[in-house]
Amino acid sequence: MRKSVLAAGLTATALFIAIAPAAEAGQHGRTVRVQGPYGRGYIHDRHVSRQPGAVSVSRGTQTNGGYGVASQRGASWGDGVYSAGASRTFNNGASTSRATSVVNNGDGSYSYSHSRTGYDGDTRSVSGTVNRP
Repeated sequence: MRKSVLAAGLTATALFIAIAPAAEAGQHGRTVRVQGPYGRGYIHDRHVSRQPGAVSVSRGTQTNGGYGVASQRGASWGDGVYSAGASRTFNNGASTSRATSVVNNGDGSYSYSHSRTGYDGDTRSVSGTVNRP
């Protein structure tokens, strides 16, 4: 079951790589500042960057009380390779991340790898090769 779900995901990723239209390059972002009573408030920002074959997004939120989180994610594709990653970090130092890559080997097979690091620092990884007819 797990291998069939993984194979379906790899097939979808391979199709995305093959038929994805080129995105128009550009950047945009937004920052929101909110101030409430008694000194309460927050700042939130989000920025997106797109280039042909790549996209990245960063977001962050900071409260006047000292709480906050920053996150980044991005992906790139081209020449039969798809790579993506994401991370999240809190003001207290806790963080988590993940990374994925899929490579078209050119012989009808695809290599994949995925790793994920949790807030406790434990890393789990999976990798392999799937042959497609």
